[in-house]
Amino acid sequence: MKVNGTPIDDTFCEYFSARICRLLITSVNRKWALESASEAKGLGRSATIPPCEASMETEVEPDQTPDGRPGFIIQVIDRKLEKLKHWLIVRIRKGVIPYPKTSVFDALPKGLAQGHVEIDGTMIQAFGDGFEEKIEEFGRKLFRIPKMDGHFHIERRFGLTKGVAGGFFLILAESDAAALEAAELALEGVATIPYVVGKFAASGTKVGGRKYQDAVATTNDAYCPSLTHLEGSRLSKEVKCVYEVIITGLQLEAVRQAMKVGIEYATKVTGVLEITSTNYGGTLGKGKINLHSLFKESD
Repeated sequence: MKVNGTPIDDTFCEYFSARICRLLITSVNRKWALESASEAKGLGRSATIPPCEASMETEVEPDQTPDGRPGFIIQVIDRKLEKLKHWLIVRIRKGVIPYPKTSVFDALPKGLAQGHVEIDGTMIQAFGDGFEEKIEEFGRKLFRIPKMDGHFHIERRFGLTKGVAGGFFLILAESDAAALEAAELALEGVATIPYVVGKFAASGTKVGGRKYQDAVATTNDAYCPSLTHLEGSRLSKEVKCVYEVIITGLQLEAVRQAMKVGIEYATKVTGVLEITSTNYGGTLGKGKINLHSLFKESD
């Protein structure tokens, strides 16, 4: 199978369930909303070590936010419920409260909520030191916590759902420039699908390690262009750079759509030699997304 003339390997990725919360962070202007959202998602690119994953999903215009101010949505993700609850609170406390004029609202579609994270009794409420108030504003139940520049508003509970993580594909390219352009375009395509987040990684990993067997994840040596001379390499000599595009979303169908569109965008770039994926005998996840199936459904 080819897409835009680029071969698509007949293989699959392994996806797995993950708990997801979806936060809308707003502020007095776009600059500070973006600064706060970027801080709150910090160190969230990889799931291999704490803190939990966190990714920017989309920008939200003022006419679409509860308080009529600029905002950004981030997804906070972890396989384990208690870890998600812990890191959600930490990310808000460290990444949002210190920034000027910030507020945080629950952005998970109500029909998808399978549980909640309560703010009551956490370090966020305790920050108010007894001066916090429970109010209803913007059609939401909030805590209003005094800060030196006014008040910090935060929804009193956040919905969580069991979403899908681990949808990914590899871009094999003949040059660094072609691989980077293709990965950037892939993310533009992914961004057109609601309720998903996409990112790409140079540090594509495999489960466990060969030499360091106690490691959770190590470099994906089979797809390192610098190691094509070794037995076990899955790359031809023509491949000079590989990027891994990773997609997480609230629902499986959204992840599948985002993978399809991401591949379509990536394969528009001259110099992309192949699209493939990797799998690990179910040790990463029990679900499977076959790359060919993404396109056969639309035939």
